[in-house]
Amino acid sequence: MKPHCRLLTVLCASLCLWAARAQRSAAPATLPELQQLLEDQVSQPRFSAALWGVKIVSLDTGRTVFEHNPQKLFSPASNSKLYTVALAFDRLGADYQIKTSLYAKTKPNRAGVLDGDLVVYGRGDPTITARLHGGEISKALEPLVVALTNAGVKRIRGGLVGDESFFHGPPWGSGWVWEDLEFSYGAPISALSINDNTLLMTLKPGPRVGAPCRVELSPPTVYERFDNRTTTVAKGAPRRLHFYRPANQSVVYVSGQMPIDDTGTSQEVPAHNPAMLFITCFKEALARHGIHVSSKLKTANWLDRQEDLLNCSNLTELGAVESPPMRDLAREVEKPSQNLYADLMLAQVGENERAANAGPTSAPGETSESLGIRDLNLFLAEAGVKKGDVLFEEGSGLSRDNLTTPNATVALLQHMSRHKCAADYLDALPIAGVDGTLKNRMKGTAAAGDVRAKTGTLRWANSLSGYVTTAAGEHLAFSLMLNRYHNTDPDHSSRADLDAIAILLASFTGRTQAQ
Repeated sequence: MKPHCRLLTVLCASLCLWAARAQRSAAPATLPELQQLLEDQVSQPRFSAALWGVKIVSLDTGRTVFEHNPQKLFSPASNSKLYTVALAFDRLGADYQIKTSLYAKTKPNRAGVLDGDLVVYGRGDPTITARLHGGEISKALEPLVVALTNAGVKRIRGGLVGDESFFHGPPWGSGWVWEDLEFSYGAPISALSINDNTLLMTLKPGPRVGAPCRVELSPPTVYERFDNRTTTVAKGAPRRLHFYRPANQSVVYVSGQMPIDDTGTSQEVPAHNPAMLFITCFKEALARHGIHVSSKLKTANWLDRQEDLLNCSNLTELGAVESPPMRDLAREVEKPSQNLYADLMLAQVGENERAANAGPTSAPGETSESLGIRDLNLFLAEAGVKKGDVLFEEGSGLSRDNLTTPNATVALLQHMSRHKCAADYLDALPIAGVDGTLKNRMKGTAAAGDVRAKTGTLRWANSLSGYVTTAAGEHLAFSLMLNRYHNTDPDHSSRADLDAIAILLASFTGRTQAQ
């Protein structure tokens, strides 16, 4: 037998042994039995080159149910969002809302003409997006249009200024790699965000073989453009498409082929300069209401405002809209694991920290992100997390340099279970077999409808951390992290290895005892 065949045989035997034991003990009745099953899971030979980290604690008795490498640092991936959301609840509160303002130097005259520019000043509201408004960006912008018309504005003699200067720092999180910028999960960070800072590009076959494919952008806008290098090919041929958006350019290159009988496909691509996209769409929305903008569109970021200061107290606020409260924003972060929203949330905390301590001119060299991370470290110390157990540089977990331990994550979960925002924190998490990133996981098991946990996935990192109520009614907090696992079985997902542990916990009929 060839070496790779022998290895495959060993792996299959291990899987079968685990499956058989798990089935026989689908509902472990004693703590030693549960602990043995958990040890069997993480000790399988196929994980010999990988690194498991597990910590499970009873919220009712305080007892550690099981642990494996709980003190080691792991890449948590999107488990980082557990920390960012907890920080936002603690520092801002569940009722906190984010305001977007419309500023001008003067009020409109009696004819409804506004002299000078209209400044759209963003503070990081992530919810002005078609996804949350029936797929229509015009509906997302409607409250701002109404606010302007309520102020009596019928014409803007100047231009529109998309001001994103509330946040300081680059439009990408620390530690992101350049490949991330090609995909929607790496959309740029902006205090004036729109449509998740992405555009939906839809491709369909051309009218005949040899013709370019048909490409459409949604929302339709003249700001972003595409360079169509695709070809329609014969029926039955494979579809091969590639999307490329160079950094800091408002063009998306589309190349490849699509068979003429293809039904079409869509791809979300990150938008260049979200503030400009925002006011481009806003100008189009104003035009649909008969409000003409005379001059050109401009944007301003934090660097621009170092030279051309914007003092909002000297301007007239013609109108404003507010985001849903933080409890709703938390669900939009955690359920779909939305990276942009998490990083906007961290920046929001950072800027509130800047304003609370010494005003907007404090810490001029510090970014919103770095201030948010500094406040996160203070919060974790207050929560009882050991110093050095959490080493974060951004808020979403897209950075491969974010590190934490299972000990720290469970300590955070324990702290938040006692927090004044505990119910909202729990409500934001995906529910196994029901919604969010767990919608299609653990269905038909004891964990379905019971486990509430945050997922996390990067190339060499998988994690699942949250809460579960056992079959006996005991409440547990858990953190499961699997790093550096090279899965060679196309029919077995690494996520299933995490889910197997969550299912065991949900089916546990025994109880722990207080330490």
